[in-house]
Amino acid sequence: MRQIIAMGGGGFSMEPENLLLDKYILAQVQNNLPKVCFVPTASGDQTNYIERFYKAYKTLPCQSSHLSLFDPEFTDLESYVLEQDVIYVGGGNTRNMLVLWKEWGLDKALKIAYENGVILAGLSAGSICWFEEGLTDPLNAPLYKLDCLGFLKGSNCPHYDGENKRKPSYHQSILEGKIKEGYAVDDGVALHFINETLSASVSSRPRTNAYFVKCVDSEIRETEVNTNFLGR
Repeated sequence: MRQIIAMGGGGFSMEPENLLLDKYILAQVQNNLPKVCFVPTASGDQTNYIERFYKAYKTLPCQSSHLSLFDPEFTDLESYVLEQDVIYVGGGNTRNMLVLWKEWGLDKALKIAYENGVILAGLSAGSICWFEEGLTDPLNAPLYKLDCLGFLKGSNCPHYDGENKRKPSYHQSILEGKIKEGYAVDDGVALHFINETLSASVSSRPRTNAYFVKCVDSEIRETEVNTNFLGR
């Protein structure tokens, strides 16, 4: 079974006191003590980001590790990735991340892992990377379309409710045919794909949503995805 859990935002890095999405990811593993590997490439392996991951995941029933391409400790990248139950990709600069992945062959290793049942997850850069295209935001520059790994069809726009420029930029890009139709996801919401088909949408906060956005007769049409709040 192939699984991808793509978060618009949230998880340990954005909601350190609310790990509902992180717990949801772990619950998908048929293992009482799953191996979770954090991949912080998009942040340049920022030390603080890695430390926050370990701080959060040490409170959860799992075995945590991280994969660095800046200070690598593995001997065989593909084997290391295949040993994991979950690959959790952090946020940051998506373009730089994908360049480094391809240089190291991590993109190919992740595809093999995905096809062998390793769960792929992540937020922001770690969400859009799994789709054909993503809407990315370089610092102090306009949003633009980025070609990604293509494990999932269509496009992805994270932080849909969290950044003012996201929604209008995504709408305009779809209207102009610059980016494919796809999923817009609020912070705190995760889309769970099984075998490339959307299986569930879950949230760590009430009143947050995901949408399928497309162009119909030269107008934007948003279809709300039924999203289940994980809290009580």
